[in-house]
Amino acid sequence: MAKVSHLLLLFAISLYLATTAKSASSAHGYDTSFIKSSCSSTTYPAVCVKTLSAYASAIQQSPRQLAHTALSVSLSKCQSTKTFVSKMTKMKGLKSREYEAVKDCLEEMGDTVDRLSKSIHELKHIGQAKGQDFLWHMSNVETWVSAALTDENTCLDGFSGKALDGKVKASIKAQVVNVAQVTSNALALVNSYASKH
Repeated sequence: MAKVSHLLLLFAISLYLATTAKSASSAHGYDTSFIKSSCSSTTYPAVCVKTLSAYASAIQQSPRQLAHTALSVSLSKCQSTKTFVSKMTKMKGLKSREYEAVKDCLEEMGDTVDRLSKSIHELKHIGQAKGQDFLWHMSNVETWVSAALTDENTCLDGFSGKALDGKVKASIKAQVVNVAQVTSNALALVNSYASKH
């Protein structure tokens, strides 16, 4: 009987917390339906919604703000991954091939940070650009984000082969795969914004 009352109490508490969380988010008026519908066209919609919903108040219904936020989130994740990979280069006991792969990956992450920074800067300064001017700026953004995604995949390619299997590869791969998914989504949202003009 005590077990049942404990379960009922836990159920009541979890129900209360869920209701409170839901009403708190609706009290702020942060509607995520625009983000959810926009993310449905990305390669990783669940990751997209998860990483962008926190910014619903800033994004509102703006495709440009959505693209900008997606790029900013991607840049932030890439910077923390670059820091993580940098720490891995200092790890004791790395085999020479592992060290080379980690070092190459660090360089790729550095390039990614640079390209994502450029794309955010370019998107920020599109302003009232129209016609060919808008297309030129958007082409730059799309090129840099595509190149950033290529850099991330190149980092992962450096760890291919059984010889590099292990904790170093697994931990870096987990970080970089997440960054690549977020960057892929950002590219899809940038392309979607570009196509609306």
